[in-house]
Amino acid sequence: MTLLHRIPLWLKLVYTAFMAVMIPVYLYRYGPTNFLYFCDIALLLTLAGIWLESPLLISMGAVGILLPQLVWVIDFIANVAGLPVTGMTDYMFEAQRSLFLRGLSLFHGWLPFLLFYLVWRIGYDRRALPAWTLLSFIVLPICYFFLPPPQPKPGLMPVNINYVWGFSDHAPQAWVPPDVWFAGLLFGLPILVYWPTHLLLRRFMLQAASRQAD
Repeated sequence: MTLLHRIPLWLKLVYTAFMAVMIPVYLYRYGPTNFLYFCDIALLLTLAGIWLESPLLISMGAVGILLPQLVWVIDFIANVAGLPVTGMTDYMFEAQRSLFLRGLSLFHGWLPFLLFYLVWRIGYDRRALPAWTLLSFIVLPICYFFLPPPQPKPGLMPVNINYVWGFSDHAPQAWVPPDVWFAGLLFGLPILVYWPTHLLLRRFMLQAASRQAD
C-alpha cells in the first residue's frame, strides 16, 4: 500500500470547506497578521499537508501546537466551569465577538486531535522539530518587535500574537522584564514544548519512512 490516499477524501473536503470559510472571514475581521498565530500557521500547513499527504507539513503542525492547544482545551473547559486557568480562552467569552467568530475559533479544540490522527495515519517526520523551531525563530521576533502589544480595549485587532507579552491581550505580564519574557518564550518553547512533543511522537508513532514501506 502506498502512502498516497492514506487520508480519507471526505476529511480533506470537510477540512477544505472549513478553511474556505475561515480564511476570508478572518482576513476581513482580523486582518492578515492574525495568520501569524502558531495555531493559524498550523491550520494552513495542515491544509497543504492533507492534500499533499506530506508527513513533514503535518508533523510540523503537530510538533508546534499539540501541547499548547491541549492547554487551550483545558483552559476553555475551565472557563466554561467558571474557573479560568491561564486566560488564553477569555476571548471566547467576550460579547463583542459574534457567536459565529467564536464558533470558528473552536478549531483550537479539535485541531490537536486531528493532527494526532493525521500523524498516526501517515507517520511522523523527524525533520518537523528543526523545521518548526526555525519557523518559530522567524515568527516570534516579528510578533514582538513589529506587531501590537496588549491593549486595554483591543477589540478584534490581533494583539500580543503568540503571547510574546504574556498570556493576557489586555496588559503585558509583570513578572519579569518584557525582553526576559520574550527570550524565555523564544528559547523555552523549543526546549519545553517542541522537543517533548517530538520525543513522544517519535516514540509512539510510526516514522514516515516506515509508513511508506507498508
